[in-house]
Amino acid sequence: MQWDVTFGEDQSRIRKGHADENFSTLRRTALSLLKQEATAKVGIKNKRLTAAWDDSYLTKVLFGQ
Repeated sequence: MQWDVTFGEDQSRIRKGHADENFSTLRRTALSLLKQEATAKVGIKNKRLTAAWDDSYLTKVLFGQ
């Protein structure tokens, strides 16, 4: 799946309780938000990095503005 490649989910060491399921849900949500953001014509990995570096772009991704 896409989130395995983008977020390295297979290498995740989160195993305690329901944490692995919770983080999987967060990753899927983040991937969905990144896919919906259409102003940047780059791949998901680059969108993720841009959102980490640029607060205004992160706001676009999170709130669709």
